[in-house]
Amino acid sequence: MRILITGASGQLGTELSNVLKGDVIKVYNTKEVQGGHKLDLTDYSAVEDFIIKKRPDVIINTASLTDVDKCEVERGLAFKVNAEAVKHIVRASRVVEAYLIHISTDYVFDGEKGLYKEEDLPNPINYYGLTKLLGETYALSYDDSLVIRTSGVFRHKGFPVYAYRTLKEGGEVHAFKGYYSPISAKKLAEAISELINHRKTGVLNVAGERVSRVDLATKIKEKFNLPGGVKEVDYVKGWIARRPFDSSLDITKAKKMLSVDFYSLDENLRYMVV
Repeated sequence: MRILITGASGQLGTELSNVLKGDVIKVYNTKEVQGGHKLDLTDYSAVEDFIIKKRPDVIINTASLTDVDKCEVERGLAFKVNAEAVKHIVRASRVVEAYLIHISTDYVFDGEKGLYKEEDLPNPINYYGLTKLLGETYALSYDDSLVIRTSGVFRHKGFPVYAYRTLKEGGEVHAFKGYYSPISAKKLAEAISELINHRKTGVLNVAGERVSRVDLATKIKEKFNLPGGVKEVDYVKGWIARRPFDSSLDITKAKKMLSVDFYSLDENLRYMVV
């Protein structure tokens, strides 16, 4: 099976490259990947040409502009990467009849209720969430596609890694007052690897257990016996975009479908790269 990964230099792309078997085609843009192919996803004709020439059986689109505040400021770039590029990946997928897995986010929701199900109505409150929702729409216009909504992916960066490093140095973690469903890139990659064989289409939530950032930071402090402190805050200094208060995802469907434990907090925390 020939599998093409976009965003191969990112956290999820890195883990997918390690987990997936077969002929894996790795595509990157900024950070070079050994054995990979450099490709700017905003060069749409080049994207379509590359996919059609490589003729993958499966495409996993992990590429995304995930900096929420950068998306708020550089809206043109956010739209090109998170939405428009997906349209062209879909166009090429149709030609080669590839199965497309597109990675999306809990930030398509407003965070008013939490534990969102796949069929709940999205209502993004920042531009990042809006562009990701548009990307979902393009992906779902293709019958042989699966949109995976996930939350707070971490490996060598992300809130759990920030908390660990800050606490280890004896500093104070400023934890946003709110909830989400963080998952390690390693466990998400394992779940995706299993999902390829299911060939499911539509939308599926694959994320960790619902937890507040305060409780998560406190757990990390206790689990690793770290000296620093934790402070709950309503707002993190420097933020530009609004954040949903509770963007946690209901993962009932994925838990029934998959054999891998992708969700338990302790299991996910094993795979922080600190």
